[in-house]
Amino acid sequence: MSSSVSDHVRTGDLPTIRPADLAQARDALRDATRAGQRVLLRGAGTAQSWGAPVREADLVVDTTGLDHLVAYNPADMTVAVGAGMPLAKLQQSLDGQRVALDAARVTDGATVGGLLATADAGPIRATYGTLRDLVIGVVLVLADGTVARSGGHVIKNVAGYDLAKLFTGSLGAFGLVAEIVLRVHPAPEATATLAVPCEVGTAFDRARTLLDSPLEPVALDWHAGRLLARFEGTASGAQTRVRKAAELAGADSVVLEGEEEDAAWTSLADLVRGSEGETVMRAGTRPDELPIHAAALEALAAEYDVTARLTTSVGVGVQTVALSGGDPAGHAAVVAGWREALLTSGGSVTLHRRIAGLDDLVPSWGPAPATAPLLQSIKKQLDPEHRLAPGRFAPWF
Repeated sequence: MSSSVSDHVRTGDLPTIRPADLAQARDALRDATRAGQRVLLRGAGTAQSWGAPVREADLVVDTTGLDHLVAYNPADMTVAVGAGMPLAKLQQSLDGQRVALDAARVTDGATVGGLLATADAGPIRATYGTLRDLVIGVVLVLADGTVARSGGHVIKNVAGYDLAKLFTGSLGAFGLVAEIVLRVHPAPEATATLAVPCEVGTAFDRARTLLDSPLEPVALDWHAGRLLARFEGTASGAQTRVRKAAELAGADSVVLEGEEEDAAWTSLADLVRGSEGETVMRAGTRPDELPIHAAALEALAAEYDVTARLTTSVGVGVQTVALSGGDPAGHAAVVAGWREALLTSGGSVTLHRRIAGLDDLVPSWGPAPATAPLLQSIKKQLDPEHRLAPGRFAPWF
């Protein structure tokens, strides 16, 4: 029996299979294909609202049972895990090392596979990138139950087609990620953050001062009226660099440590996650165009009586905006207007969360990219009957 709702499918209403190993995951997808079932792949469920709505599905395949530690080689700086393992749990099992990823959803239990499937990342993306930059091998299950492997267990492995990159950001539409081999990095001994009060319109120029220096902040984000620059390393090293950064940034900068530092980054993560009754959109732009796009967003929000809160990874050009107040029509007008403004300079806007009723007024995705025919071809090859995450990338495919 299928389920259809006004926004996204209610996964609690659907039959659910929770495979505990690769063989069970293979059998679940093979049997679903034979039965003609439409399948929604789900990890911890922290990103089920991302992309276009999956309005109809017959079965949920829950990956959280694939939560085993396959292999950990500290000397080689690699770890292999089941894709259903929460990243926070994995981090706790690493000895003096870490997976260099701090996406906001990690504290909500986001799984390793889910983070790859969403291409999500946090402030230290400025240094380490997304999970796709840390993956060196994957084991996948395609729609018909075929098991595919790519990469291996060593960092320099380059054999075969890089399926990990293909599945990055695929939102469960190409297949199930069953196992992942990741590169790990040494965990920092200490961190320190410099907070520089500034308007969003001057954030890029203030950030460039630090980016052009040899101080190497691991993250540079503007949030709530401050440019936040995080430094990591040994205790003495982090302190030395944050003090030098303060000298470059000006007398109004403040060094944050301990609970004050944690609170600043937690506040940023809270905005990125959003909350009930908000619309959250993720945008990608050229970093130096931040002042123009921030001003356009402010004007649109004022015009439609909507509150818009923005945070941005300044050096990367990734912005997250939370809209609140107003009504669905106002949210839709802000999303559509800002998307149109960004498209003129090659940017993009997608929806991660929406106020009730928004899906009937504005699409989750913007105009199809030039690569849409290629994506359609890949979808046809991997899932010819379009049974996985049906509608997630509508209207592209």
